Amino acid sequence: MADKSINGTSALRQKEIFQIDATIKQETLKLRVAGYARVSSDSKDQLNSFAVQVRYYTNLIEENPSWEMVDIYADEGISGVSTEKRDDFNRMINDCRDGKIDRIVTKSTSRFSRNTLDSIATVRELKAIGVSVYFEKEGIDTAKLSGENLLTLYSLFAQEESVSISKNVKKGIRMRMQKGTFMPSSAPFGYRMVNKQFEIYEPEAELIRRIFAEYLMGNGFLEICKTLNAEGIPSRTGKTIWKKEAISSIIRNERYVGDLLLQKTFSQDVIPYKSQVNKGELPQYYVRDNHESIVSRIQFELANILLNQRVAAVNLEYGEYPLGRKITCGECGCHFRRKVTNHKAYWVCRLHDTDKTNCSAERIREEKITLAFIHMYNKLRKNHHQILEPIVATLYKVQEQQQRENLELQNINKRIATLTEQNHAMSGLLSRGILDSALFISKTDELKKELKDAKDLKMRLLGKLRKDTTLEETENLIEALDELPESITEMNTDVLNEIVEKILAKDNQTIAFRLKNGLILTERM
Repeated sequence: MADKSINGTSALRQKEIFQIDATIKQETLKLRVAGYARVSSDSKDQLNSFAVQVRYYTNLIEENPSWEMVDIYADEGISGVSTEKRDDFNRMINDCRDGKIDRIVTKSTSRFSRNTLDSIATVRELKAIGVSVYFEKEGIDTAKLSGENLLTLYSLFAQEESVSISKNVKKGIRMRMQKGTFMPSSAPFGYRMVNKQFEIYEPEAELIRRIFAEYLMGNGFLEICKTLNAEGIPSRTGKTIWKKEAISSIIRNERYVGDLLLQKTFSQDVIPYKSQVNKGELPQYYVRDNHESIVSRIQFELANILLNQRVAAVNLEYGEYPLGRKITCGECGCHFRRKVTNHKAYWVCRLHDTDKTNCSAERIREEKITLAFIHMYNKLRKNHHQILEPIVATLYKVQEQQQRENLELQNINKRIATLTEQNHAMSGLLSRGILDSALFISKTDELKKELKDAKDLKMRLLGKLRKDTTLEETENLIEALDELPESITEMNTDVLNEIVEKILAKDNQTIAFRLKNGLILTERM
């Protein structure tokens, strides 16, 4: 194309383009990959052992040049029906939330979870934060569009398998109950399980006899608790804190007279297998003289007659009044009792009613308490998401922060994996004749002790992390409020019992409602 010239000057020149090559080569980012396995706790099952799984996933990830290994997560000998008790699974999910993992590789859908809801919820959450899951056996990759649909199908198969196995196990247990050959898996306080039979453990049995004796002498549950706590006597859990519920359970427990009531509770046939009290849904089986008794039959029967009489007396006093047993005095801490004067119902502190010099709390009209509850509930029901969801969000952040900061737990997990791998390596050296058997026994004993200590420490740390149940209780409260009436105009016993743990009468003008999650809402009367 010819240039046009004006007064001898070029008005338009043809464009020329030059490429300037990049001087810094960009590296292809590697996918950060984690392996997850549920492994066998049986030492004979080497195929599914922790060490074998660690080695398998380590090799699988390292052989792929586009992958970078983050960690191997494995839970030992734990059911896949629910994700609640799988510590390493939950640790892996938290690491995904923290942006440490891009991809998870696992053996199959049944190893990941046998609960369809858990599987889908987890996969969807991971997908939303950019983490894919690959199931080797089924060849399912959630990074592909069809992955989630296939996962639903396979998870459903795994769930049905779990339900079928559960039903067969229950059928076998109930057949043994009918024959009287079934024994619980654990012994009650005062016994030890020896050769699948209850055998009396005298140090604890002596305490059981003492509790029955004191109760028959007229001491109540609280009095017995105060005595045992003052003496520092350990309970079943090893703690020196006794509660009245524990004493009540001991007095009612037929096992201390040598009998056995089977199927007091049962688990549902649908996932999750929640245990519930058998209130007549299924037959029960009473086995008389099943094992050696700790207390005599006459002691046991008299103690339970006395207990039933006291319960009946309390029920007679409180009657059907929904506020009964919930109102406590803000001054002395005693429970309130209901009284009727001039055809008007009042609630009054027991201590004040007995002797006004001991407590100055004034009586409160029942109508005022009822109106305060109605007002509190209607406000809470209308605004509960705005009130409670920020609490849930804050508690989640606190929980996640605790887990992120707990470097000790992460180091322990690595230590457990290392010790398990070392133990497996020792077995290999012995089988090839490289290691002397005496030296093998000595070394493996040391490793087992270190492994046990590490696992014990891990459980203590995890116990501390789970100690606060406020998060779960707040989520349960939100769920309950969603199902309850949008408003009430009169006292509703079901609503009161569902959301209120305690009512604190601060004075005759102010009352506080402590909700099931610990949140306190105050109302003027």
